Amino acid sequence: MAYKDLREFIGILEKRGLLKRIKTEVSAELEITEILDRCVKNNGPALLFENVKGYKMPVFANAFGTMERMCLALDVNDLDDIGARIRKLMEFEAPSGLWEGIKKLPEVVELTSFAPKYVKSGPCKEIILKEGFSLDDLPILKCWPEDGGRFITLPLVFTKNPKTQKQNVGMYRMQVYDGKTTGMHWHIHKHGARDYADSAGNGKIEVAVAIGADPSVVYSATAPLPDNIDEMMFAGFLRKKNVELVKCETVDLYVPSHAEIILEGYVDEKERRTEGPFGDHTGYYSLADEFPVFHVTCITHRKNPIYHATIVGIPPMEDAYLGKATERIFLPLMKAQLPEIVDVNLPVEAVFHNLCVVSIKKRYPGHAKKVMFALWGMGQMMFAKTIIVLDDDVNVQDMREVLWATTTRMDPAMDVTIIDKAPTDTLDHASPLPNLGSKMGIDATRKGPDEGFNREWPDALKMDAGVKTRVDKIWEELGL
Repeated sequence: MAYKDLREFIGILEKRGLLKRIKTEVSAELEITEILDRCVKNNGPALLFENVKGYKMPVFANAFGTMERMCLALDVNDLDDIGARIRKLMEFEAPSGLWEGIKKLPEVVELTSFAPKYVKSGPCKEIILKEGFSLDDLPILKCWPEDGGRFITLPLVFTKNPKTQKQNVGMYRMQVYDGKTTGMHWHIHKHGARDYADSAGNGKIEVAVAIGADPSVVYSATAPLPDNIDEMMFAGFLRKKNVELVKCETVDLYVPSHAEIILEGYVDEKERRTEGPFGDHTGYYSLADEFPVFHVTCITHRKNPIYHATIVGIPPMEDAYLGKATERIFLPLMKAQLPEIVDVNLPVEAVFHNLCVVSIKKRYPGHAKKVMFALWGMGQMMFAKTIIVLDDDVNVQDMREVLWATTTRMDPAMDVTIIDKAPTDTLDHASPLPNLGSKMGIDATRKGPDEGFNREWPDALKMDAGVKTRVDKIWEELGL
């Protein structure tokens, strides 16, 4: 089913016993974070805080905090089901780019038919405030003790590139400075930062921020899509129904009509302000730095709006499940470029982009290195600090197997590749320079004489199949 809005998803969660209403008074400063941190690390339910101290608005959080809820959010039994739909679209020879040439396919109708639907109005305009508004009326969280302030943590930030006139949405944290201004945390590699840079000379760029949309729309704002794929069309593809968009009141942008809250405004190209620190998904405080400033000129919202938030910190957190969704959904796109790939694991504990474990069907000497370099050149995979390439007999989703195979099939002097002065994620605090550091590739595949390995590889231990079948019965009889 396609959830009409966030409220419908909340209703489904509650009906299935996956949501708990918190009626006890709690503070948006630190207390909600501590509750959510304990909850997600214990596979707890989604939470609706109905009594936030000093606010009339409830806070909804931990929506995606288990694999069950992540699948429910995208209406699938398994996240690989979405990958299978994408794979069906791509049953052709791999194009030169991930999505290049896709318009030539008859099957593309399934994707383009879900382009956004533009409507004249919607619930997000039930209340329109062009004056007399303040961000202080929203229960915006201060998450961690050393944070620079309160942060909007789950904003869908809409911009339009002044050169291409294409609208984009991404998710970028927003530190609240006062009732009408926030920071705009646009990293140099992100699409929002590109739109901002392309606005140079125009004075300012218009921005709209949606808070509290249906789960497919929220996920799509985080998805690493190719530039030519519209996030709202992708959200329609996921939910199998078009996303309704409505034009803002004061800016030339379109936002989800069923969102809970919309912030409209602009970012001045010449204005920057210190933003941070912020307790981030790396498990560390990201350091304070200069970022653009967002000025709010209008707020619209639904009657009795719900404030949708998340927290990040030492993994696992709620974002772990959003990241795993990306891993499974976009695996077919990786395979389209690299058919030798069997599976990929971006471990939650390694903050996703710090480690990529990939298994391949190895066919020739140097094959593992080819895969490493290809992955580093594939969109946001450029942020992968370490890539481990394994043979296809290793289950990369089982880190016990990964560690065993890596440490027993790899010689450090021969099988480790170091690349210097490569792009890094802005939040990589270990690199000597901002946005620039090194990469490590580990070839943990079995080598042969064609790669300079002249010793005999021993066979891995494997039980006789007949014995395993007989012991299966014994095992069941013993109740083990």
